[in-house]
Amino acid sequence: MSRPDSQAATTVAHAVADRRRRLLLGGSGAALAALALGLRPARARAQGNAGPARIGVIGSGNIGGTIGELWVRAGHPVLFSSRHPDALKPLVDKLGPLARAGTVADALAFADVIFLAVPYKALPELAEQNGNAFGGKVVVDATNAVRARDGAIADEAAGNGIGITTAKYLRGARVVRAFNFTGAAEFARESHRAGVLLAVPIAADDAQALRVGAQLVRDAGFEPVVVGPLATANSFAPGGPLFRQMGSADELRARVAQVLGRPAPQ
Repeated sequence: MSRPDSQAATTVAHAVADRRRRLLLGGSGAALAALALGLRPARARAQGNAGPARIGVIGSGNIGGTIGELWVRAGHPVLFSSRHPDALKPLVDKLGPLARAGTVADALAFADVIFLAVPYKALPELAEQNGNAFGGKVVVDATNAVRARDGAIADEAAGNGIGITTAKYLRGARVVRAFNFTGAAEFARESHRAGVLLAVPIAADDAQALRVGAQLVRDAGFEPVVVGPLATANSFAPGGPLFRQMGSADELRARVAQVLGRPAPQ
């Protein structure tokens, strides 16, 4: 290759790298999620040069159905899963071609991102039945551990940290805690509300997964506020000081600083 050709190739490579960096740092909507996940070009076309993330919902009840619907309306393909997929037909028929129903195995095979919204006691069984299928997946974890319903695993989550306990059972998953600090009715009512958006606390250890989770919070119509690593996730689980803290991002950040003794990460 001649020197001018080499210089041209280098310039193009630098431009591509710079464009990718700018999209990752400042990209909008699902474009950011797609690039952060490293999606193949054939699956990343809808918004400029990137597109929606494929989302698999495990646990398609109140929270799973509500948040999954918000993501469908934002343009993400969503597979709602259940042990009885036929029971989800009314939901997917209502949401149109971006929504489909299937089994948990179908959701894991389909998805770039898993949204977990099952009773907490189901985690050991999910892990046992699905082996390493969660490995490498971004798992947005909306589960809550309730002693009366979930038994001993609720004590484990309280003692060791709910986010850390989820990561223990779903080996290799890139866990982001989100959408668990209040109920489905509030999420349905407050999504894309007029004026200042409702803040949603999130926590993760994996920086890239955290960016994906934060963008999906935005796509659902809320403002993400990073509380910290998974070890801080108990603060916005039931019984924690940030649970049901319904307010703006500024209000939630002030509360995080008060509770944890430090500012919320930006």
